[in-house]
Amino acid sequence: MTKMTTPLALTIAALAAGISASAMAENHGHQPQGHQPQGLYSAEDIIDADVYLSANPEEEVGEVEDILLDEGMGVAALVIESGSVLNLGGQEFIVKAGQFSLTTYQDDDGDTEHRVMLDASADEIEGYPVYDNDWWQQARERSREAWMETQEGAQSAWETTQEGAESAWETTRENAQRAWNSALDAMSTDGN
Repeated sequence: MTKMTTPLALTIAALAAGISASAMAENHGHQPQGHQPQGLYSAEDIIDADVYLSANPEEEVGEVEDILLDEGMGVAALVIESGSVLNLGGQEFIVKAGQFSLTTYQDDDGDTEHRVMLDASADEIEGYPVYDNDWWQQARERSREAWMETQEGAQSAWETTQEGAESAWETTRENAQRAWNSALDAMSTDGN
């Protein structure tokens, strides 16, 4: 599969921006003991993190294989390698942002550990898209098109704003000129 490599620093920044601390802390009451938000997260620490179901925090689904970023360097999705659990047959599947949360805690040795909690049932996970080259190409094209539409919309809004500002300036200038001319006329008729 062809993928673009993102420098680790950008990935870390994207994680900090894309997964808010409150989203990470939220886990429907299923947090490992000693949950501690960090505020800044390393992609290196999250890749290979164990993945569980929120509804059944003891049932491991797999581990984080990759973190997918959108054009704005925000987290778009996680790639989860399922192993042989939940009848998923060791495949990699996609979990979109908003369908998971991240908990951070200290293990018995004092090391920081991460858990990704999926907000889905085992049956729902079976319907998640499989991560393969076809999915990658289609998702990349959809994301690129959405980004281009956003840029075009922003450009159009900027042009409309400029046109509106220019029109308002012209109207204000014309009204000021009329007021000035009226004041001059009033002074010239009073002086005669």
